[in-house]
Amino acid sequence: MIRIRFTAEDFARVRFAARPAPVPELNAAFMMMLGGGDELLFGRWRRRVLRSLPDAVAPLADLVPAGDPPLFLDVLGETLTEGLDLVAGAPPKLVRSELERVYAGRPSPRWIRELHAGGADALRVLRRAQRAAFETVVAPVWPLVQDLHRAEFTRHALTVAEHGVGAALPALVPGTRLRDGVWEWAAPGVAHEREITLGGRGLVLLPTFHWTGRPLVQDLPDRPVVVTYAAGPGLPLTPGAAPGTDESLATVLGRTRLELLRALTDAHTTTTLARRLGISNATASAHASALRGAGLITTSRAGRAVEHRRTALGTLLVGAVA
Repeated sequence: MIRIRFTAEDFARVRFAARPAPVPELNAAFMMMLGGGDELLFGRWRRRVLRSLPDAVAPLADLVPAGDPPLFLDVLGETLTEGLDLVAGAPPKLVRSELERVYAGRPSPRWIRELHAGGADALRVLRRAQRAAFETVVAPVWPLVQDLHRAEFTRHALTVAEHGVGAALPALVPGTRLRDGVWEWAAPGVAHEREITLGGRGLVLLPTFHWTGRPLVQDLPDRPVVVTYAAGPGLPLTPGAAPGTDESLATVLGRTRLELLRALTDAHTTTTLARRLGISNATASAHASALRGAGLITTSRAGRAVEHRRTALGTLLVGAVA
C-alpha cells in the first residue's frame, strides 16, 4: 500500500503539470518496452521499437540492470533540453547512491563507474543516449501526447471546479481513494508499505500516455512529490493514428481479431464467429484464445460448444472505436 498524507495546506499546493514532460514520458515508454506483460496489446510495438533503436541508445539498458531505474532520471522539464539539463545537474550524492542501489551486488560497466565518479564524458554518453531514444521512440508521437495531455488537463480542471481537489484525486486514478487526508492505493509487488508526508512541499500530478501500470511516485528531499499516473488509451501510441480509433486498435490487435471482438455484442460460439468472419473454426479458435489471454473476452462451455463473450475491458476498447 502507498499512502500520501496531506494537511489542509498541502491540498492548496496540488497542481497539475501544465504540459507533458518529455523525459518522464520517455522513461514510461522504456518501462513498457522492457516489461513483458500485455503481449497481445504491446508485443508488436515492443518488437518494432527494439528493432528501430540506434546503437547510441544502448547505454540506457545499463541503467536498469534489474528493471528498476535510478531516481535521478526522474525529472520534469517542459522541453527535452530542460529535462536533460536537470538529469545532468542531479546532485552527485543522489547519482552515486542510486547507482549503488541499482547495481548492488552486480558488476557495473566502465561508463557507469565513470558516471558514479561524476565524469563529464559519462554524462555526455547518458545525454546522447536519452536524446537518441526520445527521437526514436517518443518524438514520432509527441504531437499526440500533447493533445492527450490537453484533454487530461481539461478533465482534471473540470472535476476540480465541480467537486474539489478531494474528489479529483481519486477520479484521476481509478482504484485509489482519499480519506482522512490520506490518498492511498494498493501496490502489488512492493515489499513494504510506503508512507509519504508532503509537509508543505506540494504535489505535482503528471499523466503519462505510454505507461499502463500503477501510479509511480517520486519523493526526493526538498522537492515537490510527483505522482505519474497512466492516462493513455491502454494501447501503444501509433504515429498518424489517433488512439481509440479503428486504425490504431487494428494495428495492435490485427484486423481479424478486432472484427472478432466487435462481433461479440452478444455471445457467439466458435462456429458462428468463424462463419460470420469468413474464416476457419481453427483460426477463429486461435484468435479467441489470444483475445482471452489478453483479458478481452471470456469463454465458457455451453453444452457441446463453447461460447465467447466480451469482458468489460474488451467492450471498453471497441466502444472507443464505435
